[in-house]
Amino acid sequence: MEKKKPYGTVLIKAADILDFLSNHPDSILQEITEGTKMTPSTTLKILDTLVLIGYVNRKQDKSYRLGSKLIRYANQNLEQLDLVEITQPYLEKLQEQIDETIHLGILANQEILYVNKLEPKNQTIRMSSKIGITRPLYNSAMGKAVLAELSREEIDAYLQEHELIAYTEETITNPLKLKKELAIVQQEKVAFDDEEVEKDIFCIGTAIVSENKVVGAFSISMPKYRMNNDLKERIIHEILSVKNSVENKLNH
Repeated sequence: MEKKKPYGTVLIKAADILDFLSNHPDSILQEITEGTKMTPSTTLKILDTLVLIGYVNRKQDKSYRLGSKLIRYANQNLEQLDLVEITQPYLEKLQEQIDETIHLGILANQEILYVNKLEPKNQTIRMSSKIGITRPLYNSAMGKAVLAELSREEIDAYLQEHELIAYTEETITNPLKLKKELAIVQQEKVAFDDEEVEKDIFCIGTAIVSENKVVGAFSISMPKYRMNNDLKERIIHEILSVKNSVENKLNH
């Protein structure tokens, strides 16, 4: 029996490109061509169309990443996806100051959904995270930063609905201990994930608030061995500076 050929093979090729960019954001044409095993001309034609319809973004350095329009289709409730474009220049400047992995996330179904990731330029060890994955609120830096912006009633409701499962030995699984930490985060506006999601990984995050509503969060992640007190204080300073700039942009 003859195998049925799919209709619209260009769509399959486009899907291959999107899959590649999902795993390898900020790739240039040659990298995408090699990764998808297509000719440069075919790859470029499809990329041009994907850029035109907003499924892919072409950056000034001629590298490509997934576009926010594509992620919006993945979840129609994500009203904040313009946040990717708005925050991009601020996060790029942050990375110039701190050359580590930067994540941007939004609240989706009581989890943090990664909608952007900036890879470090000069680090050999990188994070395995990908755009589109989710992390719990109770043990991730971005998640705890978001939780800290909620009311006591909302935090209590979250804790009643979610079991605090240990991802590592460092994960906080005691609700009272988590509440105490959130009270500190509420004051200092930064949250930490000290090997709570993944062993040997340290993250510092903060929430993005517009008109008294949490619209997202961002964080810096790195192998814990690179962290020290001086760097920690410097990262906190830079993160809060970017938070202030982004929130001013959103509110004006």
